[in-house]
Amino acid sequence: MSHDGVRPRAVLRSITFLTAGALAVTALAGCSSEDPSGKPLAGADVAPAERSKIADGGTLRWAVDTVPDTLNTFQSDADATTVRVAQAVLPSMFRMDASGRPERNPDYLESAAVVETEPKQVVLYKLNQQAVWSDGREIGAADFAAQWRALSGKDTAYWTARNAGYDRIEKIERGKGNLEVKVTFSRAYADWRSLFTPLYPKEVMGSPDSFNDSARKKLKVTAGPFEVKKVDGKKDEVTLTRNARWWGDPARLEKIVLRAVPRDERVSALAAGDIDLAEIDASAARRITVSATARDGATPLMGPGSAASSSAEALHSWAVANGSDEKAAEEETTAREKAAARAREQKALGAFELRKSLEPAYTQLALNGAEGPLADERVRRAVARALDRRALAEAVLKPLGLPAEPVGSHLALAGQAAYADNSGALGDQDAKEARALLADAGWVPGGPVEKEKGDKEKAAGSEGKKAEGSGKDAEDDDGTYIVGEDEKKDAEKKDTKEKNADGEKKDGGDDGKAPGETAGDREDHLAQDGPQHQQVKQGTAPGAYAPKGTAAPAKAETAPLAKNGKALTLRFVLPSGPGSDVLRTVADRITKMLSEVGIRTDVTKVEDDSFFKDHIASGQYDLALYSWPATAYPATDARPVYAKPVPAADGSLNVEQNYTRVGTDQVDQLFDQAITTLDDGERSALIRKADSRIWAAAGSIPLYQRPQLTAARKNLVNAGAFGFRSPVYEDMGFLKKGAKGPAGERATHSAK
Repeated sequence: MSHDGVRPRAVLRSITFLTAGALAVTALAGCSSEDPSGKPLAGADVAPAERSKIADGGTLRWAVDTVPDTLNTFQSDADATTVRVAQAVLPSMFRMDASGRPERNPDYLESAAVVETEPKQVVLYKLNQQAVWSDGREIGAADFAAQWRALSGKDTAYWTARNAGYDRIEKIERGKGNLEVKVTFSRAYADWRSLFTPLYPKEVMGSPDSFNDSARKKLKVTAGPFEVKKVDGKKDEVTLTRNARWWGDPARLEKIVLRAVPRDERVSALAAGDIDLAEIDASAARRITVSATARDGATPLMGPGSAASSSAEALHSWAVANGSDEKAAEEETTAREKAAARAREQKALGAFELRKSLEPAYTQLALNGAEGPLADERVRRAVARALDRRALAEAVLKPLGLPAEPVGSHLALAGQAAYADNSGALGDQDAKEARALLADAGWVPGGPVEKEKGDKEKAAGSEGKKAEGSGKDAEDDDGTYIVGEDEKKDAEKKDTKEKNADGEKKDGGDDGKAPGETAGDREDHLAQDGPQHQQVKQGTAPGAYAPKGTAAPAKAETAPLAKNGKALTLRFVLPSGPGSDVLRTVADRITKMLSEVGIRTDVTKVEDDSFFKDHIASGQYDLALYSWPATAYPATDARPVYAKPVPAADGSLNVEQNYTRVGTDQVDQLFDQAITTLDDGERSALIRKADSRIWAAAGSIPLYQRPQLTAARKNLVNAGAFGFRSPVYEDMGFLKKGAKGPAGERATHSAK
């Protein structure tokens, strides 16, 4: 799972060969008037180094989320580790450059181009003369043809997850020689560069049995700088070794071990020396950074004045004051041991550094438009207009030192060819406009609300378990507004809060932090920030009663909304597992923003395993946060995400991957036009126009590009936070003894 939440498990081509790396660290922002796509907001951070400075040999131990169930990226249970293996061991005709755009891979292709458009589109591939499979056979037309037949969708015996693009191929044949492959399309296909990446050998694609089973745990024939040595389920690792028949630049590493390590255990694994490279969350990133500060002598890790001795001494003083010398001794020993262990761990983290960029993926707020209040476009638009997207992006990215720009497109990210900020089709944050849209839809501030059995308000949104603090005051109300008594209660509450606040200041200091809380702790728990709920004074005369159901004279613009006796309460579904802290923080801020226009939320936290299956995919939510990967081929890959749902033969609704259930015929038509438009500029214009229509429909609201945080051993180069660019596996390695890295530091030890 990613550190800031959950992504759909559906395997998109954009996931396959999306993770990337570049050779320079930059922070780029803004778009020129000439090119609305602009530049990537952040470049890669991979500690670039020349191959001559890298030691020959060594093993890179790389933390991953899982040992994959299959090594076939075209099967439904393929995952991110499947992709990582494929990138290292299989041909890719095109890979991503630093801007997230496809570029020819010279290790496999001398050239590839559309050579005919009439009467049919024909693409001619000219293969690298040295390109061979690990068994010595030339890569050729037979491999292309086998993959086409397997993925065309015509033979249902193949258990394929997708066939987009392959279903448009009419035939594949040899060109003038063995190194030319001629692909003829039955229908024009603009995203032809997406095909045959990765390319599997005909031994895998040649029959349903080999496709379905043989490539799940083994790849006997490969054609990359590495090959699969072993998939070990017991050790939870995949071992890749150098490919002796690789014709490109020789791999500097002898082995790459992809080891499954849970996200919450990666700091310990790094400190123990079990792994060299790992994606981590914000709190772990902070520890890596702190360790660098400690090495500079800012704070002693152990001994007098250290965190270890301070904590133990404080505990000893507490125990003595409470008359428990024996307990004090026992607790003091435990505290010292724990603090010392953490200090040793922190010191060990000094061998690593934080490398950071932005993932080629973005987090969005999804609005379920199938039923309930959000079926009304005006309500969806009101939700969108209530959000300060820049503030949300800053809350997540600014503490990490990353560019905090809100994402302006559903279909691309800054720097990609199809990107443009089309959010103007919906409009910026405007609470007044949001309230006007809600009023137009019939939602009245402070309107009467009917009660169900048990004095529970009827809510217009989906039912669900409330999270603490979401609408409780409304639930406790019996529907009768007592003017004087409510004013008295508010005064008492206010007096109590003031007393508590005074006490907290005495205990925790004047900075508002809890005892022992550091500034870094507050950064890791952004949800604690933000405005507190304001109590509204009610009533004017003691003992005066208003008729049951009469709205309280609260501040009109923030008063809860109701319509036809039902309160406007939206069910906000979130994952509850480790790694979802950032999503919950963002949800907390969104809840506050919506409350400012009178929309209440009912936050429901669910298990990660059921988040998509039981809630998002099945439509059991009103609001949800999850991420989508960017893609260089939006005309193909994004269409099922935004296509208008259509009734299936059995009467159900076929939503494909459009979990918001919001779509229009016009958007579908623009996608259909784009997929057949071979001119790159015209196709990008069509994609941007489709994105504007998607914004206007307000089914999903892009928020921010996801942070990519990686802990890397200091002498490891050409690896880290890759950003857009595809990793170059043969260039990864450890610096030679005495060689200076990109930061000018001299390697103190050689490769492992």
